[in-house]
Amino acid sequence: MLEAVWHAVARSIAHATGRPCKAQQANSIGGGCINEGFRLFVGEREFFVKLNVASALPMFEAEAAGLEEIAATRSVRVPYPICAGCDGERAWLTLEYLPLSALEPRSMALLGERLAAMHRVTQAQFGWTRDNTIGSVPQINRQASDWTEFWGRHRLGYQLAFACRNGYDGALHDRGQMLLARLPQLLGSHRPVASLLHGDLWSGNAACGADGAPVIFDPAVYYGDREADLAMTHLFGGFPPEFYRAYHDAWPLEPGHRERRDLYNLYHLLNHLNLFGVGYLRRAQDTIDRLLAVFR
Repeated sequence: MLEAVWHAVARSIAHATGRPCKAQQANSIGGGCINEGFRLFVGEREFFVKLNVASALPMFEAEAAGLEEIAATRSVRVPYPICAGCDGERAWLTLEYLPLSALEPRSMALLGERLAAMHRVTQAQFGWTRDNTIGSVPQINRQASDWTEFWGRHRLGYQLAFACRNGYDGALHDRGQMLLARLPQLLGSHRPVASLLHGDLWSGNAACGADGAPVIFDPAVYYGDREADLAMTHLFGGFPPEFYRAYHDAWPLEPGHRERRDLYNLYHLLNHLNLFGVGYLRRAQDTIDRLLAVFR
């Protein structure tokens, strides 16, 4: 059923690389909850290909741009994007194929050190030059000079409005609006620089390459408070101590980062609520209540 797609992908690879290309075999290796993933064999070359419906092409193009942004820093390794395209029915993103395995303690320490180096790449404003997605939910990256304004409008405010449209328009919406009003109290004295962020850095988006070096993938890139990346590493299982020690040795976090962790992870909890449903509602509500309790 996918044979026509692989011919189209092969033509796209040939155009991008300037080398003849004929798809020989495509093995499903699973994907996340959003895309299908395949290992594509083209002669002696291998590629990793994500597939989705045709309307997902802008999502793939933004992901490719994000990978290029990280790769240009020469800090943390990412799978380099080859091409993105669409044949009218399916969209694809083709990446270099990297054999990956679970991160070991030494690799986790290297990840902490190299992530700090990536975060030292900064720009004048928060956001990015283009919007992208967090999962499959739009992520608005309209640039702003004020971090509190950016986080309130384009992160928490956007997800709360999305949740309201999805039917969560009761206590979550009301308490969420109270939280937005109190953001200046929660963040007002915090003045982060606009660091390059992975944007979706949980344990499932990091692995170890064949050379033992850490690899990160599936980014939702923008420039923001580096604490937002570090906060998410504590969600869904967390990272081991070696990672945090190495990061701290390279660039210590500022006082108050533990208190801000809930505020940054609320964005991802709301996003999971919007993606996967009511199972995340209680956790999101509890997080809002903890944050509101800070300033009664």
